[in-house]
Amino acid sequence: MADDSAPINLTNHFLIAMPGLADETFAKSVVYLCEHSERGALGLMINKPTDIKLQNLFDKVELPLGRADLKDIPVFHGGPVQTERGFVLHEALLNMPPPAEGEDKPEPVYASTMMIPGGLEMTTSRDVLEALSTGAGPARVLVSLGYSAWAQGQLESEIGENSWLIVHADPAVIFETPVAQRYDKALALLGLQAWMLSPEAGHA
Repeated sequence: MADDSAPINLTNHFLIAMPGLADETFAKSVVYLCEHSERGALGLMINKPTDIKLQNLFDKVELPLGRADLKDIPVFHGGPVQTERGFVLHEALLNMPPPAEGEDKPEPVYASTMMIPGGLEMTTSRDVLEALSTGAGPARVLVSLGYSAWAQGQLESEIGENSWLIVHADPAVIFETPVAQRYDKALALLGLQAWMLSPEAGHA
């Protein structure tokens, strides 16, 4: 039951698709929410790899890939919006302490970066790829094409219909867990296994 007087903020949370979620794009998906406000929500699916490897993507944008550890990792399908555009989810380059009172917040390293409370960042500018091409850049990255978006009140409505489970995000699921295990690992953060879930969305 949505209650407009008690807004929830799910930034830096995982959305885990319930088995009854019929939308083929999001079936059995785990979405990392980069932003959630009264205006809507934006996130990236973290367990839907494309056939494209990161090396192929760098070839396409005419950059060398200077990081051997990343050559064979897949590019992910982040969602159905702007599927030609790249989104790079990565750890913050500088784990700086929070600014003291009166100090400015630290500026992100890259030109177009969303700083997500909880320590991750999402960058859409080419300079993060250029950093990776030189062998530098963030230690751990997830690169996706496209993103997932919800209009005002839409996500809250879907949660009210039991389309999604919610849990605070764990970066280890994004960066350390094999792709095929990410759905189950995300469920495990709630103490659940897939067989425990009713296939009928709409049942509590």
